Amino acid sequence: MPLQSTLSGKKSSSFQAESTQWDGKTFEQLRQECLQKGVLFEDPDFPAVDSSLFFSQTVPVQIQWKRPKEICENPKFIVGGADRTDICQGQLGDCWLLAAIASLTLKKDAMARVVPPDQDFDHNYAGIFHFQFWQHNKWLDVVVDDRLPTVRNRLIMLHSASNDEFWSALLEKAYAKLNGSYESLKGGSTMEAMEDFTGGVGEMYETKSAPENLFSIMKKALDRGSMMGCSIDITSSAESEAKTSTGLVKGHAYSITGMEELQFRGQTVKLIRVRNPWGQVEWNGAWSDNSREWNYIDKKEKDRILQNSLEDGEFWMEFEDFKKNYDKVEICNMTPDALDDDTKRHWAVNVFEGNWIRGSTAGGCRNYIDTFWTNPQFRLQLEDADDDDDDVCSVVIALMQKNRRKLRKEGLDLETIGFAVYEAPDDESQVEKDFFRYHPSKARSRTYINMREVSERFTLPPGKYLLVPTTYQPHQEADFIIRIFSEKKADPPMPTPPEEETDEEKSLRRLFDQLAGDVREQNQNFPPYRISDVHHSGHFLLINVTVDNTGMIEFQEFKVFWEKMKNWIMLFLAFDTDRSGKMSSYELRSALKAAGMQLNNQLLQLVGLRFGDDTFNIDFDDYLTCIVRLENMFKIFFMFQFLMLSMNV
Repeated sequence: MPLQSTLSGKKSSSFQAESTQWDGKTFEQLRQECLQKGVLFEDPDFPAVDSSLFFSQTVPVQIQWKRPKEICENPKFIVGGADRTDICQGQLGDCWLLAAIASLTLKKDAMARVVPPDQDFDHNYAGIFHFQFWQHNKWLDVVVDDRLPTVRNRLIMLHSASNDEFWSALLEKAYAKLNGSYESLKGGSTMEAMEDFTGGVGEMYETKSAPENLFSIMKKALDRGSMMGCSIDITSSAESEAKTSTGLVKGHAYSITGMEELQFRGQTVKLIRVRNPWGQVEWNGAWSDNSREWNYIDKKEKDRILQNSLEDGEFWMEFEDFKKNYDKVEICNMTPDALDDDTKRHWAVNVFEGNWIRGSTAGGCRNYIDTFWTNPQFRLQLEDADDDDDDVCSVVIALMQKNRRKLRKEGLDLETIGFAVYEAPDDESQVEKDFFRYHPSKARSRTYINMREVSERFTLPPGKYLLVPTTYQPHQEADFIIRIFSEKKADPPMPTPPEEETDEEKSLRRLFDQLAGDVREQNQNFPPYRISDVHHSGHFLLINVTVDNTGMIEFQEFKVFWEKMKNWIMLFLAFDTDRSGKMSSYELRSALKAAGMQLNNQLLQLVGLRFGDDTFNIDFDDYLTCIVRLENMFKIFFMFQFLMLSMNV
């Protein structure tokens, strides 16, 4: 059964995050060990070496790893409470992460979970700190030592505006460790980090095509505790982080920290507060820090809103100017409640995990109809309509690819992903090509995109559905997780009861009866033939087809084997449509199914890797070897089952 959970940014007293250390030791265990030994912690999983910084380049300058007590006299973990001014970008291009951290400081409950307050440089200091992140439907506790990269005694990565405060620098280090290195944090979506800080579900809006009530949607998001970011698109890499004449930066991640409605010259004006994680470089247009528009606002109201604003990277702008200048808004909701209505719902979440394996389950999008059907398929059953609508079920589907930042050092990056939802037929476990050829999808992701997560909100009638997550092109490998949020629980269909076995299951049961019988007793008149090996096209297939393990077969056994051999040959010819003498590893799935061998995805992946060539093709010899070995596997399985039953095990 899928995991059931609810979203929350709060730390549950009954929930324990998992340790990520190689030896499984917790933060407290490691800290106590260091205190007892009188040593400062040195993290063996993320050492203070160049490889923890970069994987594709050498360190450009002479870097020294120093502990905060070597950088200043009286370091503090947090000074006067963690806030968004504690976040100043260093030499790393991870503004997306910093924008998310700035938003995190506005959510005190979420902040207390990600940055546990039970640590400082005074009481029980042992050079070790820990932080908690959500990853793939579970919370992880990441420990780090406090050695930080410096040049000339100054931090070169994320740092606080205050020289004696270190929580933000250590948080960045823990997140770098989680993803493999500091360099792995270059470039990304603010949504990614916001979800890792909360376990929330994301939505994205294009400002140029957003709904008319985008301001109220975003204001409601802030009121509900959501985290938000925004950015300006670039048309080429040359525009990345290019400054515009209005003081904004292209291809740069900003956080959204406030929204207000004011009376200005007899009219209501809508304002939005945006923060640049650089801690400087601000909007210089209307409603910027020193613009004349503020002169027409009541002093108390002005002081409340501006809060003695300085050149700190944070600024106000009119919402219409915001939409004209920014292209994307990312919202990470603490719950999947829609932001365009006032209904509060109770959401359940189903979680599925899977992978795309080339030659087996990496079928690509619907454009590649011949392989699309081989993608992983997940069945859902929406039974009850929403409380406020008898005809539809609200559902949010979020497809996330896993561990792609860690894989950057191996030359891999985010795949282009998406998904489609179909009405599920009643009698198929793995739906095949013809179904998708003639049946349109009932819902799908708006686009295929190379982001970590693609999420969409739908309203669907109650019923049975088939969810197919895919990469855009076939043969692209990745692991993924799917979260399906529904107001009423969306269950996978229950397994078929024994009395409703499929034809294939009945066939396998007949095979069991056949293999469990004693073929030798059927006819004693024919002499045995030795068939411990069969020669074909220069290859030997070592086949054990006897029931008595003697290496000898009698006529009836040979007859059964020969009938199977003819069937296997006919199947190969049927699926070798171009008469090339080869079939694709995708077509092998159909051939095996036609032979009565229904394999799960894991076995199919192993078969494809073992018998497919570099182009995912399988020649006749390898096909025959594969199918005979599978036949023996099924035979041994059924004989073992029979033996266990006869022994009453």
